[in-house]
Amino acid sequence: MRYLVRLCLLWLSLLLLSCSEQPEYDIVIRGGLVFDGSGQPPRFADVGIVGDSIAALGENLRGRVKLEVDATGFAVAPGFINMLSWANESLLQDGRSQSDIRQGVTLEVLGEGESMGPLNERMRKEMVNRQGDIRYPVEWTTLGEYLEHLERRGISTNVASFVGATTVRIHELGYEDRAPTAEELGRMEELVKEAMEEGAMGVSSSLIYAPAFFAKTSELIALCRVAAEYGGIYVSHLRSEGNTLLEALDELLTIAREANIPAEIYHLKAAGADNWWKLDTVIARVGRAREEGLRITANMYTYTAAATGLDAMMPPWVQEGGLEGWAARLKKPSVRKRLREEISRSSEKWENFYVATRSPHNIILVGFKTDSLKKYTGKTLAQIGKLRGTSPIETAMDLVVQDNSRVETIFFLMSENNVEKKVVLPWMSFGSDAASLAPEGVFLKSNVHPRAYGNFARLISRYVVGAELVDLEEAIRRLTSFPAENLGLKRRGALLPGHFADIVVFDPYAVRDYATFQKPHRYSVGVRDVFVNGVQVLKDGEHTGATPGRVVRGPGWKGRSSHSR
Repeated sequence: MRYLVRLCLLWLSLLLLSCSEQPEYDIVIRGGLVFDGSGQPPRFADVGIVGDSIAALGENLRGRVKLEVDATGFAVAPGFINMLSWANESLLQDGRSQSDIRQGVTLEVLGEGESMGPLNERMRKEMVNRQGDIRYPVEWTTLGEYLEHLERRGISTNVASFVGATTVRIHELGYEDRAPTAEELGRMEELVKEAMEEGAMGVSSSLIYAPAFFAKTSELIALCRVAAEYGGIYVSHLRSEGNTLLEALDELLTIAREANIPAEIYHLKAAGADNWWKLDTVIARVGRAREEGLRITANMYTYTAAATGLDAMMPPWVQEGGLEGWAARLKKPSVRKRLREEISRSSEKWENFYVATRSPHNIILVGFKTDSLKKYTGKTLAQIGKLRGTSPIETAMDLVVQDNSRVETIFFLMSENNVEKKVVLPWMSFGSDAASLAPEGVFLKSNVHPRAYGNFARLISRYVVGAELVDLEEAIRRLTSFPAENLGLKRRGALLPGHFADIVVFDPYAVRDYATFQKPHRYSVGVRDVFVNGVQVLKDGEHTGATPGRVVRGPGWKGRSSHSR
């Protein structure tokens, strides 16, 4: 009888145990080699997801699971952060963000010098008039409204943005070459304040271009002091990346000190063979500044060519007044004579990419607005000049006028040796400096820099797995938690319980970039699955069509919850 009672009690305890509450997961990614984003060595583990967040990490997670993803033989990491994205317009055309998602990117950080807000009515009209292949109505005024507009339309990646110092300058001064009055500067500071409270990451500048070039250091310090009050950072396309690179770096360090703000260098480079030696000095100066206590960082793309416009080979004075003023001057014989002389020689007063490339054969034109000019897409400035029977400099001037645009252009400026030096820096993150595209539809009307399709894949395949310059865990840290910390983001950039489930599953030995300068519209491969806010966006290398992306806001956001941070 006593034995029977014991047996019944044992059976009852087993029954109660089986009925006890077990963890329930929406998704478990099983058996992958997990890189948590910290830079520490990886470990084999499961990742459990509930809703939009990571619920647990551990070996052999048990519980009820709605979807299991077998990651055996794959790396599992936080989603990558594109620290310099130009997906502003491409996401309005196609929210799937294909070329970046297929490389593991889950956060696009927008706003290099110019941001999609704040706008006044004149700026809204200009934005519509200057549109090229991608057409869209401008249904917002502030930067926050633009980001929310993207989220409502549906995007596959998360998005964040800086507020552009150029944009707030144009808002108040237009395209004039002058300092703002005290009243104008006060309004510019107020625009930065409003953008920071809407969730901007900080203030950005792109100082080689007009009208940003016209801003003095004191103006930038004033705007950065406002951003600093909200925990933002300053990020800059330096005033020079070539002949006066070291002086331009000193300006950034001055702004960081005077405004008491962390500062980052956009796409750090030494442009032009005569300036390649300066990169070592830049690295040393940044190192000393960091030792001093300044938070100075940088980002880069993994190529030796830059992509910008023909404005990067013309002096700022000819561009005063915006595109209309620029084009009008280019029609005047006296101006053209002066430009022929100035463009053909090096200068320390402005950034001349024409001279820096050393040959018009090293300048490729890739994007035109006008259909009749698209036949030149992918040809060098030298080739186009020969076809048209004009000199390369005359050709460039004519094309700006005829296309009524800056004309998208690729300049070969950097050395591979310097790219490798930058990749190993512990304070370096990565950005494509490009839109996020797809090899279809309107995107095929222009060529692009291959970095739009291959920047992050190239880092892993060429410099991590191939050249072994950086360990994979360190590369992942600088693609994930490092930029997230620099931006002051919460619950992003790491595989930790409570963090948003932005996750990439990939085979580092199969990752390859296939985009070239001749054939840029080619996807990279090697990334199998991508999850954004707990939703699978890429499955077995193919887009699911899901658009769970959200606005990610900076630390100054005055919203009512931290849900999107």
